[in-house]
Amino acid sequence: MGGSSPPSPVAEPSYEVGVSAATGVLRVFTDGCEQDRLSVGDRGLHYGDGLFETILIRDGMPCLWNRHLARLALGADRLGLAQPSRSILREEAARICAGLDDGLLKLIVTRGVGGRGYRPPASPHPRRILLSYASSPSPDPSAQGGVVIRYCATPASVNRRLAGIKHLNRLDAVLARQEWDDPQIAEGLMCDDAGDVVGGTMTNLFVWDGVALATPAVTRSGLAGTVRSVALESAARAGIACVERPITRRMIEESVGLFLTNARIGVWPVVRLEEQSFDPERLPVDLLHQIRQAAQTPEWPDP
Repeated sequence: MGGSSPPSPVAEPSYEVGVSAATGVLRVFTDGCEQDRLSVGDRGLHYGDGLFETILIRDGMPCLWNRHLARLALGADRLGLAQPSRSILREEAARICAGLDDGLLKLIVTRGVGGRGYRPPASPHPRRILLSYASSPSPDPSAQGGVVIRYCATPASVNRRLAGIKHLNRLDAVLARQEWDDPQIAEGLMCDDAGDVVGGTMTNLFVWDGVALATPAVTRSGLAGTVRSVALESAARAGIACVERPITRRMIEESVGLFLTNARIGVWPVVRLEEQSFDPERLPVDLLHQIRQAAQTPEWPDP
């Protein structure tokens, strides 16, 4: 009998993964170094143990920088995560945005590398990752007066300790976004376990009844968006009441109009939600203009 064949050589395991091959990524900084390598032991990869911010870039500068960092600080406090110093983040943001006229900056902070198991390491070394992206195409509301949206079957997660912050666990939004591939539908609204509308997969919702605004509270679920806070403050300055409260489907059915907000899009008026049509001209258009202008005006970060 012939001898058995020698075992095939086993490749050495790779302990790092690259990310710059992702579509649209221009530059990547990891802990201040321009590199696209991340340890596979990072807790952000294993457990979503971290936070992120998506920041609009205009004329090589971030928009709403201070609001993004305030939300990052809130999330870090909730997760018991050490936040990088503002001066370091400012310096690295300036470096990665240099030469980028318009685009996006994604800022990620993880708890860093840890051993197996959920319990965080006793002395973690948080990791910061900055990625710049070219501007991505998105629906142009001006082309048809507003965007078309739908309801999602996937429920939004409910957790008071995580509500409002932008943590790395976004699987409910991922599942919801898988529900449609029609390019004419710009966004999907998600509801909580009580059936109340929380917001979109990536946006905050505002409901206009012709006199006042209402927006879902973010105490149980949802995201405290940076442009949402701009909208609340702008409405107050304009003398328009805006209540944070549970939003039912019936309230939407009886409303005069809807609009959506986030850092990338600014403001999207809604022209249709499934079978219900809206006239964006009945929205407080001056207020929407103020929100959009504030959300998309670049500002150099405070030192």
